[in-house]
Amino acid sequence: MALTPENTAETTDPLKISTIFSDSLNSMKTAGSLLLNEQYAAPWAISIPNSAELVPLLELNQNVHIAAFHLVRRGQIEIEVKHGDKEIINEGEMVICFSGKAHTLYQGSSKPAYPFINLMNGGENIFKPNKDNKSQATSLICGIFILQDTLLNPLFEAMPALLKIKADQGDYHSLSTTKNIIQLLISELDRPSFSHNYMVERYLELLSAQSIQSYIQSVPENKTGWLSAINDQMIRRVISAIHSQPDFDWSVAALAEIISLSPSRFAARFSQIMGISPMVYVTQWRMYLASKTLKETQFNVEQIANQVGYDNVAAFSRAFKRLLGLSPAHWRKQNQL
Repeated sequence: MALTPENTAETTDPLKISTIFSDSLNSMKTAGSLLLNEQYAAPWAISIPNSAELVPLLELNQNVHIAAFHLVRRGQIEIEVKHGDKEIINEGEMVICFSGKAHTLYQGSSKPAYPFINLMNGGENIFKPNKDNKSQATSLICGIFILQDTLLNPLFEAMPALLKIKADQGDYHSLSTTKNIIQLLISELDRPSFSHNYMVERYLELLSAQSIQSYIQSVPENKTGWLSAINDQMIRRVISAIHSQPDFDWSVAALAEIISLSPSRFAARFSQIMGISPMVYVTQWRMYLASKTLKETQFNVEQIANQVGYDNVAAFSRAFKRLLGLSPAHWRKQNQL
């Protein structure tokens, strides 16, 4: 049965609503990779380059986004993002740099910072502790989350530039799950199994998903944006409908009908919670799906335009270029797998 405003309410039960989060998470195809598992004696500092510099350094596909993460196994570190935030990360806590910006890790002093590239090229850990200071040294696990299709992905764009996962963040279940995943990862690093690389990658993928979920649970109720919107029962139903049928001829009136509000009341509520108007969100979601389809399939531009609700290819191309900076054809040329 085709989804329409009349039957949408019947098809958006809590289990199906949960797919909003899962679909956005799945579409990023997150992969984890461990880079460092070292100890450092203070004072020390390491500079981590931005995502654009890390991609060729790690010989990755140019179209991915890298979010570096740092898990403090023992001790304490400070992180300072270039032209951005500073945080103190304590033992058992983790930080993820979703912005992909260059940043510095340090303890005691942030200068001079030893280039991360030197460590990746087999350089010596010049901050390695000796027998006299080993008991006070910081033990740090560093790696990356490799993310795809982040541009216009509503979940990715809702994440903070620097996400700190605190030791006491989230409810009991979430907190316990995070700790268990970290412990499984550490146990695998200490006692490698026959499937070591595979297990580490899976634990990192779980850790990424759980970290995002823990953050969502801690978002303040008065915060504007996509995460607040999917936590709002009425707006969540509208988002579910938009995601389920991007080719429907959506209008403010049609969207308002889903939750039995007048168009004016609905538009005001949606904009207040999301921070953007309903039709802006419809367009962003359509262009996100179009960019993925251009990259992953051989459908022509007209077919893709129709799939996301455009009968007019020229109008589709204008909207696409306005949001992604390139025409659909040029986007495909630069990004196709």
